[in-house]
Amino acid sequence: MRVREPLRMKHFYTGPVVNTEMLVSMLEKHGIAAVQEFDDPSLPDDGDLNRLAKVLVPEADYARAHELFYAPREDEL
Repeated sequence: MRVREPLRMKHFYTGPVVNTEMLVSMLEKHGIAAVQEFDDPSLPDDGDLNRLAKVLVPEADYARAHELFYAPREDEL
């Protein structure tokens, strides 16, 4: 039986939870298994939507995620 290597994740974005939750959802719709984690995990989760969080994506999907969300669009005005 072959042991599966853990996914190597790469930092993609840091911002308020309200933004990171939306970004994770959008990445997942494109087949990218993104995860969100609090920037300072020692603080209690009090539901503050402005609390800083990070979005991590698998290294293998980083270039595609970057292209989806950061590349300039030729079809926009």
